[in-house]
Amino acid sequence: MSSHRQSKKRRYITWAVAGAAVVAGGGIAAQQSMAATTWPAQKTYTGRAFDTCTAPSLSAMKAWRADGYYGGAAVYIGGKNRGCSQPNLTASWVKSVNAQGWKLVPLYVGAQPPCQTSRNPEKLTAATAASLGASDASDAVAKAAALGMKAGSAIYLDMEPYDITNKSCNDAVLTYVRAFTKGLRAKTYRAGFYGFSSSSAKAIATATNKTDLPGNLWYALWDKKETTTADWPWGVSQFTNHSRGHQYLVNSKETRGGYTITVDRDAWDAPVAIVG
Repeated sequence: MSSHRQSKKRRYITWAVAGAAVVAGGGIAAQQSMAATTWPAQKTYTGRAFDTCTAPSLSAMKAWRADGYYGGAAVYIGGKNRGCSQPNLTASWVKSVNAQGWKLVPLYVGAQPPCQTSRNPEKLTAATAASLGASDASDAVAKAAALGMKAGSAIYLDMEPYDITNKSCNDAVLTYVRAFTKGLRAKTYRAGFYGFSSSSAKAIATATNKTDLPGNLWYALWDKKETTTADWPWGVSQFTNHSRGHQYLVNSKETRGGYTITVDRDAWDAPVAIVG
């Protein structure tokens, strides 16, 4: 994601050192199987989406929607590692862009891995992973609700690249992710995950124990292919039933309706926020 919580330079450095680096069945079933609570119907968006660090102005969003190329937009709703200020991102903004026809993808930049080289304001450890996951989930739900994103919405946890061959580090990350997912589900919010196909997303998709892992996976694979299927890196039965997003191009400087924004491009077929 273009310069979200890290500078682009730091992000590429992080990715470079990460090394070589879904739940079984469909994401919808994984989210709704949890229980006795009656879940609101999933709001699914299938089509083109973009993400950019700071939510654009209302006038820019209106112009870009009128252009018709994109229908979805990711917004950074919170997290101590969120890298950009959000002067535009308010409940009023969310309501207005929803009325314009946008489908919003809430992103939360939570604690990052202990073996990650970047200096993040919040890093998890093996000892703090479970408690941080739970507290970050509560914060993510509070932030989403304050913006008018209702129960049943999906919230995507942003996990940047790390060395998943480092077992102690990877185990700590999975503990954190499970706690975050459980926290969202306890509040009737759907769990999603953004990560890299070579590392963080791979850790989720290839985990032997699928318990309490997110039901929706947004994978960064910068191959310039606008698809969620043709380049899907893992088993065809994983994250089915509208549970995939693909970030396929970054730093795309685009002008639409007279407004120029540098965005990352996404192919989307997954749940989004429920607004209104």
